Amino acid sequence: MVFQTAKMPAQKRIALIAHDDRKLDLLEWAQYNRDELSQHILYATGTTGTILSKRLGLEVTTFMSGPMGGDQQIGSRIAEGEIDVLIFFWDPLESHPHDPDVRALLRVAVMQNIPIACNRSSADFIFSSLLMDQPYERHLYDYVTRLKRERVIEQVRFTDETH
Repeated sequence: MVFQTAKMPAQKRIALIAHDDRKLDLLEWAQYNRDELSQHILYATGTTGTILSKRLGLEVTTFMSGPMGGDQQIGSRIAEGEIDVLIFFWDPLESHPHDPDVRALLRVAVMQNIPIACNRSSADFIFSSLLMDQPYERHLYDYVTRLKRERVIEQVRFTDETH
């Protein structure tokens, strides 16, 4: 697959999100990692950002609540290359009215090849990485070319089937 690279700075831009039943877990994790988090630029959806900012005394750029569009706002920032890491403690046992937004957010994070932590263990592994505090070149995969190629293959198949 064809790719380009994008440089992540040493000071990472980190998005923090937690579903309601996971907010306490994220808060405890963030308290434990407060000093490390303070070295980076933080973003969060509405309630999560407000809680983290008040409890930790850290500056957090807060977007709308997830169900009100906050997940989409963060997804947009990821697509634009403005967020480097996604810490998203989501609740796998609860159905949410904004599940399509959650899926879209995770999809764009994977497509942009940024680290994603969906639970405390994966967040610990990301934060304990030696790459966390230094610049990093991540691959940007060329999905546009792939999609065009798939359309051409599909057109060839259709042409073969009709003849």
